[in-house]
Amino acid sequence: MGERNHTLVTEFILLGFTDNLKLQVTLFVVFLLIYLLILMGNLTLVTLIRIESRLHTPMYFFISNLALLDVSYSTIIIPSTLMTFAARSKVISFTGCTVQFFFFCIAVSCECWLLSVMAYDRFMAICSPLLYTVIMSKRFCVLLVLGSYFMSCLNSMVQTVFIFRLSFCDAYINHFFCDVPALLKLSCSDTRVTDIVHFTCATIVVSTTILIILISYIYIVVTILRISSAKDQRKAFSTCASHLTAVTIFYGTGSFMYLRPSSKSSMDQDKIISVFYTLVIPMLNPMIYSLRNKEVECNGLGLRYFFFFRDV
Repeated sequence: MGERNHTLVTEFILLGFTDNLKLQVTLFVVFLLIYLLILMGNLTLVTLIRIESRLHTPMYFFISNLALLDVSYSTIIIPSTLMTFAARSKVISFTGCTVQFFFFCIAVSCECWLLSVMAYDRFMAICSPLLYTVIMSKRFCVLLVLGSYFMSCLNSMVQTVFIFRLSFCDAYINHFFCDVPALLKLSCSDTRVTDIVHFTCATIVVSTTILIILISYIYIVVTILRISSAKDQRKAFSTCASHLTAVTIFYGTGSFMYLRPSSKSSMDQDKIISVFYTLVIPMLNPMIYSLRNKEVECNGLGLRYFFFFRDV
């Protein structure tokens, strides 16, 4: 029976936020504006880093990769969400749901690994400044990014296989995209093993990356406190401020969302949290990394001048 039910569900219906037509129009406009801001902010940051030679450093290399990742996982979710607002049909195929979940899982996991890599970069810059340029070579930085994607793909493959092998008795997903808690609630088969696998994978990714970040910042704080000049201490702390802000926001929402058993999750609450890390965080990251960085802020003025007045 479970296998038969699984084969019957060839598509899902995303219930989204509301059936109210006026509210759907409002949400469509809000989501579209935020998505455009995400694209504009992150792609501008990437362009600025690429064209400005003074920003060709490991830190900005990782920031540009983080910006591209924010664009990627927002693009995986938001356009399909806009379609559900604009069209009467809210259907997503079983294959489409699987693909969406697979790539979204890669993007979210990779953001965790990239944030930990950035913490290691700050550790090397502050604690071993003489060896920094030697160790954090371009080749090593590329390997760190590729390693982040490899670990994320591995995590995503495991979770996708365990989730989409389940039998689904219901096609109505109480969410605006294919996410773990919403999918597990539709299954008519025993989800205990899948729950354990999902929780274990999420815990490994979050705990490992947080441990790297914590150890890095413990050494950073100890090193900074040994600096005699208060001005130099503030300068050293300021290089970490934007990264710490991004880490706090991302891990705060992500841990609350995924480090819980599916039985204890509230779908309305999950949707609000999902909006935060699929829209708000990707929109805020360019501001966090530019407004708190004098190099980006100053060069950003030049970039705006270039775009608006190059034809004059």
